[in-house]
Amino acid sequence: NFCSRMYLCEKRVDSRTIYVGHRPCPATEAFIPPKFCDNRIVSSKYTIWNFLPKNLFEQFRRIANFYFLIIFLVQVIVDTPTSPVTSGLPLFFVITVTAIKQGYEDWLRHKADNEVNKYPVIVLEDGRSIRKESEKIKTHYTVPDTEKDLQSLNATIECEQPQPDLYKFVGRMHIYKTDQEPAVRSLGPENLLLKGATLKNTKKIYGVAVYTGMETKMALNYQGKSQKRSAVEKSINAFLLVYLCILISKAVVCTTLKYVWQSQDGQDEPWYNEKTQKEKDTYVMFTDFLSFMVLFNFIIPVSMYVTVEMQKFLGSFFITWDKDFFDPEIQEGALVNTSDLNEELGQVEYVFTDKTGTLTQNNMEFIECCIDGFQYRNSDSMSELDGFCDKEELFLRALCLCHTVQVKEAGPDEIDSDQVDGLVSELSQPDEQRGFIASSPDEVALVKGAMKHGFTFLGLENKSMKIRNRQNNVELYDLLHVLNFDPVRRRMSVIVRSKSGETLLFCKGADSSIFPRVRQEEVDRIRMHVERNATEGYRTLCVAYKQLSPEEFAVADAGLRDARLALQDREEKLMAVYNQVETSMSLIGATAVEDRLQEEAAETMEALQGAGMKVWVLTGDKMETAKSTCYACRLFQRGTELLELTVRTLEDGGRKREERLHDLLCTVSDLTCHFEPWGVHLSLRSWSTANQEYGFIIDGATLSLVMNPSPDTNSSRYKSLFLQICQNCTAVLCCRMAPLQKAQVRQLDVFKPHFTPICIFYCLVSAVTDALLMCMLLILLFLYLYFGPQNLCFILPQFLYQFFCGYSQQPLYDAAYLTMYNICFTSMPILAFSLLEQHIAIEYLLDNATLYREIAKNAMLKWGPFLYWTVLGIFQGLLFFFGVKYLFSNPALQDNGQVFGNWSYGTIVFTVLVFTVTLKLALDTRHWTWINHFVIWGSLAFYVFFSFFWGGIIWTWHTAHTAIVYLNFLRYLFLGFC
Repeated sequence: NFCSRMYLCEKRVDSRTIYVGHRPCPATEAFIPPKFCDNRIVSSKYTIWNFLPKNLFEQFRRIANFYFLIIFLVQVIVDTPTSPVTSGLPLFFVITVTAIKQGYEDWLRHKADNEVNKYPVIVLEDGRSIRKESEKIKTHYTVPDTEKDLQSLNATIECEQPQPDLYKFVGRMHIYKTDQEPAVRSLGPENLLLKGATLKNTKKIYGVAVYTGMETKMALNYQGKSQKRSAVEKSINAFLLVYLCILISKAVVCTTLKYVWQSQDGQDEPWYNEKTQKEKDTYVMFTDFLSFMVLFNFIIPVSMYVTVEMQKFLGSFFITWDKDFFDPEIQEGALVNTSDLNEELGQVEYVFTDKTGTLTQNNMEFIECCIDGFQYRNSDSMSELDGFCDKEELFLRALCLCHTVQVKEAGPDEIDSDQVDGLVSELSQPDEQRGFIASSPDEVALVKGAMKHGFTFLGLENKSMKIRNRQNNVELYDLLHVLNFDPVRRRMSVIVRSKSGETLLFCKGADSSIFPRVRQEEVDRIRMHVERNATEGYRTLCVAYKQLSPEEFAVADAGLRDARLALQDREEKLMAVYNQVETSMSLIGATAVEDRLQEEAAETMEALQGAGMKVWVLTGDKMETAKSTCYACRLFQRGTELLELTVRTLEDGGRKREERLHDLLCTVSDLTCHFEPWGVHLSLRSWSTANQEYGFIIDGATLSLVMNPSPDTNSSRYKSLFLQICQNCTAVLCCRMAPLQKAQVRQLDVFKPHFTPICIFYCLVSAVTDALLMCMLLILLFLYLYFGPQNLCFILPQFLYQFFCGYSQQPLYDAAYLTMYNICFTSMPILAFSLLEQHIAIEYLLDNATLYREIAKNAMLKWGPFLYWTVLGIFQGLLFFFGVKYLFSNPALQDNGQVFGNWSYGTIVFTVLVFTVTLKLALDTRHWTWINHFVIWGSLAFYVFFSFFWGGIIWTWHTAHTAIVYLNFLRYLFLGFC
């Protein structure tokens, strides 16, 4: 619901002020009408008005399309041997089909946008409830705190200008009441509801629209609307340039030989074709060159692009329909937003993945805890723990209080469950009539772990936290402040006050964040348990507390309030207060939580590595925990040599970290590149051999030195060495990383131009995906290699024919055949082949992941295969031309006494060409369906029917003696073959 009217005044560039209710701008400020955008979301690329020019511009960026446009214009302007229709019609067909495909995909984007923009909402405007469409919401529509205060709420909201960071929002709200001082409330990311979010655990909310439309964070993170081009398509342009050079060479040769031939006596001006005076005064060599270019222009396969576009477009439906992609839990299948990059899915070389929620299920279970050096397993019975001391009870109280968990009471028709970001899992104790709601599964696991040991969190009510202790007594604590968790400081704290008046700070976080803030003797009692749990693959957290004096709390309270109300540098000010108050704490204990692996994670990881893919795990977890998970999912094999580059290794040697870092980077780079023995100490367990596989481990602190070295060091050198090491290792683990560092690692390819991996966050799905994508890519590469030689052997007889016709630019083929060869006679069989062919059984592919290596890095689009197919096309073209010429060496006569002419000769060559190309494709087909039979034999039947129609009916309108030409040449061809 979006209600009420508000007005905006732009106070400064980096913030905006929103007036809620009917309170006008202050008298001392000038009212500035709002100039903010509406709430429309636009993810589409085209509109009705710009579709034609924009789409044409994008299509003519392709070499083949632009080339045929030039050829068409030449045919229109210059007197050429073929009609402009021969180039214009195929070009029009290609442009039209591609435009329809891209227009349809953009129409789907428009449809999705309309679903969002037309969503009905209720707006209270000038005291009246009005139902409006979502796109008509403006930044000056708001809703108040409660329904009964719709008419009386007066407030202002100051917040930052729109920016794309999803986890950052800075603002404050001033609430005005009559005869009272304005109340000020801090607004942060927890108060911001992102556009497109789905409500959970509540039926409705009230909010203020501070960002709308294309100013929302979702829209600001949109990557743009430019047409995507795959690496395969870009590499094809190089091959087309080769054919363009062949075309130019043919035109130059024919033009030169024409003038050489005409320079002979009697050849320049035969009596039947004397030049006019105008022709004698005009230099026509360039015109002749253009005419030959037009005559041979079909060596460039313009229809290849439309066939590829259709293969991608229709292939995307196959992905959508594939049952192996369907997830029965969420009742959704694969969704293809754009088909432009389908074949790139078969060229994945590097996979970037998080650990929690990707390799693991993000479903936490409390395993054990360590309190003051003593270990407590989750399986321990309550009778064994009757002797809890004060510190053990303090630890369990900390688990019950230091969190942001909410208690959800189960209704009569509801299932008791825990909910974590939409994930639902049943309670392990069915007698508890409540579930827990949390943003992180760790917090639910810890609260439930404390519950199993006798301390139960009952909920938060009016800023008061209630827990039930082991004696079944309810304890109340006033929640004063929450020091939120963030991935940089890796801890969170709460400040509470007990009924006895004690002010306590409870803190939990990573050991690297907690240990420096407690006494060293306490760390020694806990460290061994933490490291052992991490080695076993458990997620560990340390728990500490601090009793605050009234003076300490007063200083912390004032600092936190001032920092939270700041609009400028709020995070830095909050961090300073956090660091000030979270010092000199007492370490109580540590916890161990298990996050199980995804199903078939190990098998999938083995298949990926067998296929030649290199997996990089980017995680914020402790190194020992992440390493154990990598071993469990078989990312690291038992024979893999692990190379660790961490703060621990940098501290060895007694030198500065950066000096040590440079030496280690150089040494590891030499080792992984040359497989030489390693003389520098670096966590290496055995001698390296030429067949040794390496795994590389680096932590966040060391990565910061690599990415952000001191000014007097060579930063590009560090990054280059780091990238070289990672490329030569089969697996990379980056642990203790901040989100910004993950982004930096994924952008490393800009420092190495030849390093162009497809960076994706890995989602564990069936290995059928890889098999299907491999089949798709192989077929698409075959399609690319198929068109060039096909058109080469099509146009080569045209070139050879010029040696027998005095270089007169006489076409060998009829104009209708030139026009329809690519778009009618040979296009459908290869399209059906590219969609339906399964030259390798999926079952065999699943059992042999190494087959994927054969197509890595566009191996089938290298110059070797290209030259092979080109030579094959030249051989076939020579065979077609001279083979038919041999048939015509017998000067047989027709019934009327005439000999067969050039049209009969060209038609026979064309017929042999069409049948050969189509039947060769039939021989290459291994997976036959009724569609393949229909398009292959149907294409041949259509060609025969069209030839009879064109040669026997259409031509009779021009001459009565050519109706039997086609029948005669078929009979002659049959006799010749016999």
